[in-house]
Amino acid sequence: MGIRYIRVSFLVLALVGASGCKEENGVKVASFTFNGNRAVTVTQLRQVLATQASSKLPWGPKKYFSREQFEADLKRIVAFYTDRGYPNARVSSFDVQLSQDQTSVKIALNIAEGEPIRIERIALEGFESLPAEHRTTLETGMPLKPGLALDRALMQASREAALDELRDHGHPYASVRVEDRPGSSERLRVLAFRADPGPVAHHGDIEISGNTSVSDNVVRRHLTFKPGDLYQLSKLRESQRKLYGLELFQFANVEPIRSEERATIVPTRVTVTEGKHRKVNFGLGYGTEEKARAEIDWRHVNFFGGARTAGVLARYSGIDGGVRLNLNQPYLFSPRYSFGLSGQAWHTTEPAFTLDTRGGRATVTRQFARGGGQLFGGRPSMTLALTYANEFESYEISNEALEDLSFRDELISLGLDPRRGTGEGQRSALILDASRNATDNLLDAKRGYLASVHLEQSGTFLGGSYDYYELTAEGRFYQKVANKIVLATQVRGGSIDAQGSSDVQVPFFKRYFLGGASNLRGWGRFEVAPLSGFGLPIGGTTFLNVSAEVRFPVWNALGGVIFVDGGNVWTETWDFNVTDLRYNVGPGLRYNTPIGPIRADLGYQLNPIAGLLVNGKPEARRFRFHFSIGQAF
Repeated sequence: MGIRYIRVSFLVLALVGASGCKEENGVKVASFTFNGNRAVTVTQLRQVLATQASSKLPWGPKKYFSREQFEADLKRIVAFYTDRGYPNARVSSFDVQLSQDQTSVKIALNIAEGEPIRIERIALEGFESLPAEHRTTLETGMPLKPGLALDRALMQASREAALDELRDHGHPYASVRVEDRPGSSERLRVLAFRADPGPVAHHGDIEISGNTSVSDNVVRRHLTFKPGDLYQLSKLRESQRKLYGLELFQFANVEPIRSEERATIVPTRVTVTEGKHRKVNFGLGYGTEEKARAEIDWRHVNFFGGARTAGVLARYSGIDGGVRLNLNQPYLFSPRYSFGLSGQAWHTTEPAFTLDTRGGRATVTRQFARGGGQLFGGRPSMTLALTYANEFESYEISNEALEDLSFRDELISLGLDPRRGTGEGQRSALILDASRNATDNLLDAKRGYLASVHLEQSGTFLGGSYDYYELTAEGRFYQKVANKIVLATQVRGGSIDAQGSSDVQVPFFKRYFLGGASNLRGWGRFEVAPLSGFGLPIGGTTFLNVSAEVRFPVWNALGGVIFVDGGNVWTETWDFNVTDLRYNVGPGLRYNTPIGPIRADLGYQLNPIAGLLVNGKPEARRFRFHFSIGQAF
């Protein structure tokens, strides 16, 4: 590296001086690239270096070359690799290309990583107080594993995980130290995590401060522990999460008051700062299906005290709109149960029908706590909700169906007025919803799964006009591949069954349709379903929809997807015919903006539907373009 390193250094410094009169800030860094890095990513390297490349956008930030920063960066790279188990890593050389006008430079670093120091075995000593299941999970779930390079950051994360597990089983004063022992060869190490658990302790008195209009009782009842319980660190973290979830506080901190004498009773200090109790959120956007959309959500998060929430939601779009009133009581007999009331006047405009809904719902929800320490904190969260709905529904099918007299018999069989294509009735139903979420982040999941089940029973015994039951289920699975790529899969399916021999017991608006931006993207909204005698989709009683996406970063906040969708709708109840699915493929783009994500998908039909009418005409194209910007509803 010596002679070339010196020559290039003097060349760069000379050019910086020569260009000083042309650019007030010196020579701009046009690009900064790396060659030879295998163990760490370019993103990881750039995060620790001061030298950065300028933005490629004309309005983006400009970065300039600094001799001091560059020389320090060469040392930072060596230190960075050493901490990740590569003690022999070095910058073997670097290449510099100056522009002809001497105002910008391209820099490329060539890195020789060398052989790493690897972990041969991990030993846990002093963890006998943990349950056997937790010891096994701790050993297998540590970030640092046998066979990996001796990464100091992963070693520290593993130590913290071990420490958290002890603190989650009654040992608030536990300590863990790591010993690096020789392995069976020069480049192998044995890591021993040696624990001193300390005494077993229990939660003591709870001290609350910072609240003004919110009572101590509201804070206490949302804590997941009480004085006398075995000390558990995860209970403190879960309690803090629940306090933030109330939306009452700008700041909430739950911490133990540990004493130097290592007392067996540990008091807790809860510190909060109240925020504004009246909140207003606005949402705007546009989509090829919804057209322009707008939403306003007003909420009072401490309505008459008790942390209950009252709100008014108003929405408008090309698909739906209306007003919904909500009231939520977050504490019903215990912190695990909540109670909600809602009433709405809502209008929905779909390609196959229009629907007006007026009525209300009452829901009791049971939350199941997450558990465990740093390793067990990823346990799934579960929710079970029981709802009673009582709503008056009036609906009318599309005008195209009324223009063909031969369709009248089908209208009658569907429970519709054959002259006007209308129907109405009181829907009185019991609804059970269960969900299990094991994703790392529900809004932008990269790993884990989500499962949900919906069971609805509507009956005349509840005072309603309809008599049916419906069962639907959905599963999503996310898997990160090659560090940056995410494979996302989704399966949805369900069926609705009339309690009796006639479809009249099932209202038309409950029938299933597929197609559109949220499922079969090669077709338009509601275009995939059993067809009437003259080519119009009339919906079915059984559906299945599968989707797979490969998500990958393109540039900065811009991401891309490649997707495959499949699905269909069938006339008969529980008649799943997986050999009769419609398929589409296509690419998509995602871009996050301050007003919400931009989504664009282009779906191409692999097996079009023969005889399908779109806007009264035979389907003439095999693709659909879906676009939306702003927060989705």
